Amino acid sequence: MAGEGAKIPAAYVPAGGDRFRSQRDIHYTSTVIAIKASTRDTDGGLSVAEITTLEKGGPVRHVHHEQDEWWYVVEDEYVIEVGEERYELGPGDSLLAARKVAHVWAHVGEGTGRLIGALQPAGQIEAFFDELAKLGSSPEREDLSRAFSSHGMELVGPPLSIE
Repeated sequence: MAGEGAKIPAAYVPAGGDRFRSQRDIHYTSTVIAIKASTRDTDGGLSVAEITTLEKGGPVRHVHHEQDEWWYVVEDEYVIEVGEERYELGPGDSLLAARKVAHVWAHVGEGTGRLIGALQPAGQIEAFFDELAKLGSSPEREDLSRAFSSHGMELVGPPLSIE
């Protein structure tokens, strides 16, 4: 494996796997994040993750100050709000959110959901996922806010309300 910041000629990740053979269980959103293309492989230029959502819901509304974010739904149904626009996505649908625009997403289907998320430039997103995995199932808003702000993002609202 290449060192921190070094580019490599290829980075194979098998189905269901993670680039570094680990996964991040984000308990407060009932998601599992597996990195497919890492910031370490792209000098911080790109991060791609497979996000498996085990229950309905999703993260808090937030802003990435330096990254554009793209989602591709693999399985089940999601709602994503970018700014004032609301999108309902199913398998095969994708959506790009520009940096500096508040957004939030939620799994709204009945089964397990899966989507691919990519950030460019990636910044510190993988360190952020690692920090979220340590917060437990009911983190205090201050702890969440600190995690977001220490990784170049800002928490600006609650999760989507799932009806």
